[in-house]
Amino acid sequence: MSETPSPARAALPRLLGALAPLLALALVWLGFGVLEHRLNPGTDLLDAAIFSRQAVADIVQQSVVIGIGAIGMTFVIVAAGIDLSVGSAIALCSVVAAKLVVAGHAAAAVVLGTLAAGLGVGLLIGLLVVRGGLIPFITTLGTLLVLRGAALALADSQPINVQDAAWLRYWLNGLPPGLEWLVIPPGGWLMLGLAALAALTLRLTVFGRQVFAIGSNEQTARLCGVAVDRVKLAVYGIGGLFAGVAGLMLASNQGQGDPTAANGYELDIIAAVVIGGASLSGGVGTVLGSLIGALVMTVIRVGCGLNGIDESTTRVVTGVIIVAAVAVDRLRTRASAAA
Repeated sequence: MSETPSPARAALPRLLGALAPLLALALVWLGFGVLEHRLNPGTDLLDAAIFSRQAVADIVQQSVVIGIGAIGMTFVIVAAGIDLSVGSAIALCSVVAAKLVVAGHAAAAVVLGTLAAGLGVGLLIGLLVVRGGLIPFITTLGTLLVLRGAALALADSQPINVQDAAWLRYWLNGLPPGLEWLVIPPGGWLMLGLAALAALTLRLTVFGRQVFAIGSNEQTARLCGVAVDRVKLAVYGIGGLFAGVAGLMLASNQGQGDPTAANGYELDIIAAVVIGGASLSGGVGTVLGSLIGALVMTVIRVGCGLNGIDESTTRVVTGVIIVAAVAVDRLRTRASAAA
């Protein structure tokens, strides 16, 4: 006679799975601190540059664009979708924001116009996938090129300077004077606020439960009365909306709308979501995990830079971690299927 596991014992694997991204972040952060300490034996471990207040602010600042993009991508991946064009969408939105600023529009008009551009891109992709019945991977691979071309055409293939837009630069241009007590830039707090809103939506609303249901088994969700097409269209729209916010933050950080920026960000964003515990098969994922994944990616880059590790090695380390995350996701999916 088989023994039925207690609720506490059954919940343990879920708890460990939820804590895994946070543990990975702590280990990576601590690992770079230990490496710096070993390279400089005379310094105390806690004095390592990676643990400094400035390093924390820099890591968060560099994580904001990827992190905000990862929030939107969490919805898409949980619903068993994918969007390879998110990097191009972010670049396009940064150009839209810069064009509106240069045209003399008010801050509210710039924000609304940029968000509308991101939402429009997301809904277009959603329509191609939902109404056109196209495969998301191939569809977004094509829109990656289309959106990048549109950004280049809109900006005449050159960056558009917005250094003088103080309200835009405020969000992600370091800590404003007198606000050092914030520890991280205002854009970082915006990212955390949006993450909290997205997490509540995904976990505590009917829409969020429908997203998980579709990702777990689309056919079953349809039989249960879920408006699958409408929810999937909304999911891609949400992804586009967050790409619009990320585009604003990119323009704030760089002081320009650059049509060539955010190149490769789609891989970083998808990797952040997977490192955070989401499954590429759908039905699994958390916003908090995605943010932690984004921080892991940034800590690797910053830690390598602080320890004098060259760019080629940094890329190799990042690539290995991405492959490892996908491999872990694959093993997790097989284990769930076997169970």
